[in-house]
Amino acid sequence: MSAAAASRPIVVSGMRPTGKLHLGHLLGTLRNWVQLQEHYRCHFFVADWHMLTTDYEKPSDVGAVGEEMVLDWLAAGIDPERSVIFRQSDVLEHAELAVLLGMITPVPWLERNPTYKEQREQLVDRDLSTSGFLGYPVLQAADILLYRASAVPVGADQVPHIELTREIARRFNHLYGPIFPEPQALLSASPRVAGLDGRKMSKSYGNAISLDEDLGSVEQRLGRMATDPRRVRRTDPGDPADCPAFRLHQVYCTPDEIEYVTAGCKTASIGCLDCKKVMIKHVVADLARHRERRAAMAARYGSVGEVLHAGGTRARVEAQATMHDVRAKLGFGGAREV
Repeated sequence: MSAAAASRPIVVSGMRPTGKLHLGHLLGTLRNWVQLQEHYRCHFFVADWHMLTTDYEKPSDVGAVGEEMVLDWLAAGIDPERSVIFRQSDVLEHAELAVLLGMITPVPWLERNPTYKEQREQLVDRDLSTSGFLGYPVLQAADILLYRASAVPVGADQVPHIELTREIARRFNHLYGPIFPEPQALLSASPRVAGLDGRKMSKSYGNAISLDEDLGSVEQRLGRMATDPRRVRRTDPGDPADCPAFRLHQVYCTPDEIEYVTAGCKTASIGCLDCKKVMIKHVVADLARHRERRAAMAARYGSVGEVLHAGGTRARVEAQATMHDVRAKLGFGGAREV
């Protein structure tokens, strides 16, 4: 690593291997990660332990799913020479630090987490009354603090997660002495991608367009995507500001196309399907290009497992250095045999 690269601030982010990646991941996360590589020392990890917080009943394929996910990262432009790409479970220090941080984290801090409340309401098909689900923000804090990250890329809805990490870091530093920086939320300009039903696109909600979905299916399903509920009939005018599908127009369409569909919606001069077709052609072309790059990455790197192994080796060096200092602060004698 060059001296210039080593002096860059550290960014940490991860993704759970709960299934195939979808359009929301590509637009809302991966393309932002690619840009971050230009200015930060990036650590991107497969959050396989986090997967167990909501999907603990079906962990058997987590390794294969994680490798498929990383292949999509590479296709999007994540460069293993510039970023540390690794599995969370390959760096046991994540678990060690989470245990220690859990000792000082008040339960009310966890119970007020908005995602905890939201998913308890939304994911009614599974039992989330586990200590792992309640305490996952502590593991998330450990993921970030272990590398002494200065920033974490998030959408606006995830800012409370980073604020909780800051509170945990602040509490540790107050109790034992300064060691952790308080990471900042790095608000992304990437969009909050709407799913087919208007909610945030999510595998858990069953409203997502997978990156490997048949392109004919993509056209059909986007054609049925939720729109402004005021447009009950073809002749009813609407407002793009209240249309979930319009959020994809804003990502993909040209200024002239945006002007055309906006005027058409407000005057009811075009129907919702004709409006969506303007956007759909761009989405289909984008997914086709991503698949071409994915095939090229598979040919170039061969086993993604080798990429993860190399990244895990790099991550462990940093993690062990942090835990040396943490153990010393807690009176555990600093270094241990590894």
